[in-house]
Amino acid sequence: MRLGTVRRPPRGVPKRDFARRDFYDLWLPDLAPSAQLLSWAVASPWTDARWKQFARRYRSEMRAPVPQRMLGLLAALSRQTTLAVGCYCEDASRCHRAVLRELLAERDAEIAD
Repeated sequence: MRLGTVRRPPRGVPKRDFARRDFYDLWLPDLAPSAQLLSWAVASPWTDARWKQFARRYRSEMRAPVPQRMLGLLAALSRQTTLAVGCYCEDASRCHRAVLRELLAERDAEIAD
C-alpha cells in the first residue's frame, strides 16, 4: 500500500484517481508537515541547521493525538503488510519522510532498507 503523506493532493486530480494515476493508494495529510511548517521549509535552501530545526518542529507536530494514533497504526500494520510512504520531495534525506521513518522505527515498525 502506497501512502501519500502530503499536505495537498495533486492539483486537478480527483481523489478517486490517485491510485489509478499512480500517485498513491491512500492520502494521509495528517502525517504531513503543517502548512506553516511547509511554507517555512521552502523559503530557503536546506542547511544542516535548518534541517535540524525542521525535524524538531515536525516531530513536535507529530506529538498531537491524531498523528500519534496514525503512527501507532502504521507501525502495527507494517508488521503484517508492506507499506510505502511517499510525498513530492526529490531528496528523501531532506524530507519529512526521513523523520517519519525514524518515528515509525521508534514504534518498532518493520522498516525495509
